[in-house]
Amino acid sequence: MLLLTLVSAFAHGQESPARSVYFAGSGNAPLDQHLVQLLKGELEPAISLIEVSEDQLATLDSGPIITVGPAAFSRARQANRSAHILAMLVDKSFISGFAERSPGQITGVLYDVPLIRQALTGKAILPQATKIALLATADSVELYEPLIDELPAYGMSARIFLVDSNDKLIPTLVRALGYGDFLLAAPDSAIYNPRTIKHILLTAYRRNQIVIGPTQAYVKAGSLASSYAPFPEMVELANDFLERFFESGQFPEPSYPEHFRVEVNAQVARSLNIPLPSREDIATRVDRQLTVNGEVSDE
Repeated sequence: MLLLTLVSAFAHGQESPARSVYFAGSGNAPLDQHLVQLLKGELEPAISLIEVSEDQLATLDSGPIITVGPAAFSRARQANRSAHILAMLVDKSFISGFAERSPGQITGVLYDVPLIRQALTGKAILPQATKIALLATADSVELYEPLIDELPAYGMSARIFLVDSNDKLIPTLVRALGYGDFLLAAPDSAIYNPRTIKHILLTAYRRNQIVIGPTQAYVKAGSLASSYAPFPEMVELANDFLERFFESGQFPEPSYPEHFRVEVNAQVARSLNIPLPSREDIATRVDRQLTVNGEVSDE
């Protein structure tokens, strides 16, 4: 397969593009093409964006690689250990270790949402909320520790309920729902996955409790709300990272986009008789709380 040049704008009459960026997609064609189009609109005209196949990754000897999703990153990393990689659609927990071991070479535009932002999303909907319930396994409990330390500054606290085994998930969830004003879901695939989410959401719904997070997809499934970073914001940050790479030869550390939006499930809110502010109002309240408390969104 020949390299497919997706962007080949020439600056000042040059016969070849000054710089190249390689694109290793997720395999989800509509998603990959959407990101390609957004990148085309953001990158400088002198930058050529080149789609590559898995077989071609090992042959690349110059130019950074944009990967989409954890699998594409893993393939690129295994195929070409010397490549500079900008990972998109990856969580902080996935990419941080790689970036720490290879500073300047590996970075990422983080796809998950800081848990403090998700917690404040819940509080913007339920202003009286002070207690948050969290489900975790022994392997994922540390994911919540920074959040527990941050919450008191916002007048909230949280308790972790450990799920010891699959058959203990619903009984543990019931205890968690009895404690918290809402359940905060993190991107923890051991707890929240296609096999379990229906049972989790139905159990919460029957107890008149809401679930916040972990992603837009779960809001469509029945979570009440979730913050998320829109694709244009992620692409803008990716472009910033590439500009810094071409200036210095090094990538900055992985980071979250600056702006987030909120997805809500109005039907769930109506069913639970919860007054639901507009998505814009919720996002504004969250941003205000983070600013007032001196927090930054990538912590």
